[in-house]
Amino acid sequence: MYDIAVIGGGASGFAAAVSAKQTDGQLSVIILEKMFRSGKKLAATGNGKCNLSNTNITSGNYHGSIDAMEIISKTPDAMNYFRDTYGVLCVTGSEGRNGGLYPRSNSANTVLSAVRLKIQSLGIEERCDFDVTKIGRIKNGYKLYSKNGEVECRRVIIACGGYAGPAFGTDGGMLRLLRDMGLNSAKICPAVAPLRVAPESVKGLKGVRIKGEVSAFSDGKLLRKEAGEIQFNENNLSGICVFNLAYLFQQYEGRLTLRADLFPQITENDLYEYLADNVRIDRGDYPLEEFLTGIFVKNLAIYLVKKAVGRSLDDKIKSLKNGEIRRIASLIKSIEFEVAGCSPWQNAQVTMGGITAECVNGKLETLKYKGMYLCGEILDVAGDCGGYNLQWAWSSGIWAGRNCALSLKG
Repeated sequence: MYDIAVIGGGASGFAAAVSAKQTDGQLSVIILEKMFRSGKKLAATGNGKCNLSNTNITSGNYHGSIDAMEIISKTPDAMNYFRDTYGVLCVTGSEGRNGGLYPRSNSANTVLSAVRLKIQSLGIEERCDFDVTKIGRIKNGYKLYSKNGEVECRRVIIACGGYAGPAFGTDGGMLRLLRDMGLNSAKICPAVAPLRVAPESVKGLKGVRIKGEVSAFSDGKLLRKEAGEIQFNENNLSGICVFNLAYLFQQYEGRLTLRADLFPQITENDLYEYLADNVRIDRGDYPLEEFLTGIFVKNLAIYLVKKAVGRSLDDKIKSLKNGEIRRIASLIKSIEFEVAGCSPWQNAQVTMGGITAECVNGKLETLKYKGMYLCGEILDVAGDCGGYNLQWAWSSGIWAGRNCALSLKG
C-alpha cells in the first residue's frame, strides 16, 4: 500500500507529488497516468514554449466557484518555485511576452525533463497506461481500479484534467466518475477557445487578423472587454482576446454577443470626418471597393463597405452619402456577432466548470471523502490565457500535496 497515489501525470499532478514528498520524504508516493507517457499536455503548452505563469495575476483572471487566488497566495512565487524546486530558470518582461513567465530555454520539453529529474531524485514512482475507472474505499484508505491492475493507498490526490485537449487523454472521465460518487460539478463548457458565430456573418474573412478590442454583451449589458489580435475563421472568432471571453458562454449561452472595435485608436466621429472629408474627396472617381484601401486588408475593407452600404461596389466613392459613411464608421467601431457556441473540445485549452467549492475544504480535501484531495482542472476554476491556468495547476498541486502529506503525520 502506498501512502499517497496521485491520479494524473500532468502539471498539477507533478506538483502535488513533489510537494507531498518534499513535505515528508519518508512517504511512498506514486503517480498514475492513463496515457503511455506522462506530461504530454505540459509539453505542448504555450505552443511548445511553456507559459508557466504570469507576472500580473489578479482574481479577475480566474473564473469559477473556487477562490483560486486564496490558494495561489499560499504557494511560492512561480519564478522562485521553478528555480528552487526544478532548477528551471525563467524570464519575464520583454523576453517573457505580455507578462508571461517562460523558461529561459523557451522550450516546454526542458521544463518537463527537469520535472522528471526531480521526480526521480525524490524516489516518486510513476505508472503509465493506468486509467483509473473506479475508486473504492477500503479500511485504511482507497483502492484504485484500472483494467491494468489495482493500487491501494492511504490517501489519494486527483489531479486529472477536464475535457479540454482530448488528444492528451483529458476526456472528462474522472470528472464523470466523481459526479457518480456524489460530488457536485458546475456546468461544463470549453474555455480559452474560439467562439463560434454564424458562417455567413464572417463570409470572406477567413484568415484576416487585426488588432482591436472585443467586448462581450448579454441583453445589452457589458460583461467584459479585451484587447488584442482578432482572428477571423470560417465559422468562428479567435485570438487571445476572444479566448478570454469564452468562459462567459457557460453562463450566457444563447444570450452572448460580441462587438468588435476594429480601430480603437480613433473615435467614431473622427473616423467619420476623415472618411468623409479626405477619402471621399481624394478617391471620388474610384469604385466603392477601394474606399477603405490602406486602412484594412482588401477582403476586410470590401466586407465592411458591402455590409454597411449594401449596394454595388462598382459605384463611385463620390456617390457615398454622409449617412452611408456614418454607417461604415459605425460598423468599423462596433461590428456585432451573435455567439452560436464554443469551439469543440479539441480546440479548447481549458475546461470551464468542475467540482465546485462546496465539495472541498480550504485544504482541497473533499468533504464527502476524507483523505481524497483535488487539484488542477478537475476543480471549478478556469483562468485566462497567458499562463494563468498553469499557475493554478502548480499552486493547487503544491497546496493539495502539502496538506495531503501533513494529514499523514502524527
